Amino acid sequence: MTNVLVVGSGAREHSLGWKISQSEHVDDVFYAPGNGGTKNNIPINVEQIEELVDFASKNDCFTVVGPEVPLALGIVDTFMEKNLKIFGPTQNAAKLESSKIWAKNFMDRNEIPTAKFKIFNEPDLAKEYIESVSFPLVIKADGLAAGKGVIVCDTTDEALSAVDKILVKKSFGEAGKRIVVEERIDGIEASYIALSDGETVIPLATSQDHKRIFDDDKGSNTGGMGAYSPTGAIDDVLAEKIQTKIIRKTVDSLKKEGIVFKGFLYAGVMIRDGEPYVLEFNARMGDPECQPMVIRMNSDLFEYLTAVTDGNLSSLPSMSWKKQSAVCVVLASNGYPESYLKNEEITGLSDIPKDSFVFHAGTKDVSGKIVTNGGRVLSVTSLGDSLQDAISNTYKAAEKISWPSKYYRHDIGKKGLSYL
Repeated sequence: MTNVLVVGSGAREHSLGWKISQSEHVDDVFYAPGNGGTKNNIPINVEQIEELVDFASKNDCFTVVGPEVPLALGIVDTFMEKNLKIFGPTQNAAKLESSKIWAKNFMDRNEIPTAKFKIFNEPDLAKEYIESVSFPLVIKADGLAAGKGVIVCDTTDEALSAVDKILVKKSFGEAGKRIVVEERIDGIEASYIALSDGETVIPLATSQDHKRIFDDDKGSNTGGMGAYSPTGAIDDVLAEKIQTKIIRKTVDSLKKEGIVFKGFLYAGVMIRDGEPYVLEFNARMGDPECQPMVIRMNSDLFEYLTAVTDGNLSSLPSMSWKKQSAVCVVLASNGYPESYLKNEEITGLSDIPKDSFVFHAGTKDVSGKIVTNGGRVLSVTSLGDSLQDAISNTYKAAEKISWPSKYYRHDIGKKGLSYL
C-alpha cells in the first residue's frame, strides 16, 4: 500500500484522484493544492517543486502530475534525481506541449502528419506571409497559454488581428514571443490519448472535446467546455491509423532522439477525408476528456500509472472500459475565458443524482460553503446506456447546481449523435 500525491487543482486532478483512490494498492490520496471538492489538500502550488518533493518524500507518496506547467518546469526530472516515484514525462519530453514550435519541427522532421506551417517572431513578416496565402489560417502562441493561445481564423483580417494580439499586444506574455502560422485543416476534431512507458503504448478510450466558449463551436477557444467518450468520430480503422502513424511513431521518434516518453501522450487530431493530422500534442491527460474517461474505466488506473513509471507497461493487458457512454459538461463563470467574478456561493451540489459525478475545478471551501474560484468551476459528468442518455443525465444534474454567474454550453455531445 502506498500514498498518492496528485499535483494540480482542476477537475482533471479531482477525477484522477477519485479513480486512483479506488485502487486496493492505495492508502491516502493527497492533492496539491486541490480545490473545494477534494480532501487532504496540501497548500503547495504546482510550481513549488522543492516543497512537493519534500512532502512526497516525508509521506511515502507516488506522485501523479496533472497539469502542464510543472511538467514544463521539470518536476519529473527533480523527483527522479531524488529517487522519488512520479508519473509524467521529463522536461525534454514535455516540450511536445510546452513549445508548439518545437513540436511542429519535430513532426516535420519525423514525417508525422500535421498542417503546413511557418514560424515568426516579427509581426510585419508574419503579416506579409498571411496576406500572401489564399488558405484559412490558425495562429498559435509558441508557449503554454492555458488552452487559450490558439486563434482559429475565418478571414485574413482575423489572422492579422491575431498576430497583433500575440506579438504586438503580448496578450500571452512570454508564451507569445514567437508564433506558429499554420494552414487551417477543417474536418472532425477528436482527442486520442495513450499511455506510454517509452516502449509499450496502450491507447485509452476515445473522446471528443468542445473547445469553443459558445454553442455550435462559436467564439473564443477555452481550456475545454465539455467532452464525451467514446466518440464515433474515431472508428477501429482510424484508431489504428492514429496509433501507428502518430502515437507509436512519436514515441519511437522521440526515443531515436534520446527522449524516453513516459506518461499520457495526448494527440488532438483533425480528421479530413479519413486521414488524421495532429493539431497539437499534450504531454498530460486532457481536461475535460479525463472526466468522462475515468468514470467509464473498469481497470485499476493506479496499476497502469505505476507500470508506466517502472517501465513495465508491457506486463499489463489493454484497459477495460464500460460499454456505456459518458458526458462531461463544464460549468463556468460567465466571462470566461476573459474576466469573470469569483467568490460566488454555489448551491445544489447535494442534489446531484447518484449516477452523476461533480468534479471540482475553480472552487474553494470557505467555512463549509463552496464558492467559485476560477473560470472553469465544475465538471458535471454522467454515464448513460446510450450517448443520448448520458447527455440527458448530465444536463439534468447540471441544472440542479447554481450560482449567480453560472454559464455552460447546451450542446455538449450533440455532434457525437451525428456519428452514430
